[in-house]
Amino acid sequence: MLFKSFTDYLSLEKNYSVLTVNAYKKDLEFFSEFIKNEYEANTINNVNYSQIRSWIVSMVENEISNRSINRKVSALNTYYKFLLKIGDIETNPLSKHKALKTSKKVQVPFSENEIMTVLNDIHFGNDFESTRNKLIIELFYSTGIRRIELVELKLINVNLDNKTLKVLGKRNKERIVPLLEPVVQTISSYLSFRNKLESIKDVDILFLTKKGVKIYETLVYRIINEYFSLASSKVKKSPHILRHSFATHLLNQGADLNAVKELLGHSSLAATQVYTHNSIAELKKVHVKAHPRSEK
Repeated sequence: MLFKSFTDYLSLEKNYSVLTVNAYKKDLEFFSEFIKNEYEANTINNVNYSQIRSWIVSMVENEISNRSINRKVSALNTYYKFLLKIGDIETNPLSKHKALKTSKKVQVPFSENEIMTVLNDIHFGNDFESTRNKLIIELFYSTGIRRIELVELKLINVNLDNKTLKVLGKRNKERIVPLLEPVVQTISSYLSFRNKLESIKDVDILFLTKKGVKIYETLVYRIINEYFSLASSKVKKSPHILRHSFATHLLNQGADLNAVKELLGHSSLAATQVYTHNSIAELKKVHVKAHPRSEK
């Protein structure tokens, strides 16, 4: 099979991140195992749509979400498009496939009051982990950074003199994000504690555990969930909800959609416009208050 050539194509030509490439590879291996077990086939290059359909049915029966199934099938479709491109196959078995319907998840952002409660009213200790945790929350809310982007931040990405942060986003696209003064102060405090760690293995990484190794995504999730459980009754309390809150609150305050797009690292306005739905209520208030014909 041409998995190596395909992953090289994703990395070198499509400029996909290591995380994304590994996800594609995992999905292809998952399908390969199914085809081998069900049809005793040693390659997925010559399968037909009926076989792919049986894979989809098996995933549904195993209660894998439609969203996850669509992602796996999309990875497979990308692989077949690659095989077409290099002339290894003549037709794409997924050319007429229609994605499964998925329900749109309503992402409810934290209110400004909930975030201020966490940052201003909850006591953070004066030690390495407490300062690190506070900085993580502040960065999510003040920059809209993604969880994986935060985990991958390097010391060299932080410029305290210019009060900026260099973020490596999807498809290795860099963006510069401004830092607020309170965040700069927290970074300085965190770096002071970081420098006093007994041993540091990942010397170039900004966020570390107390053992001096690179922080990991599940820990970041737990940190956000733990602190916001003290201030919010919302079901979902995650880094993505903080990113969602960042965008929503900026738009509520009249920020330009294009500016928010750049801060979030979106490649198109369509992705950013998702957040405008949460601003409609605020826009209605402004409209009623400001329009000459409104009944005040």
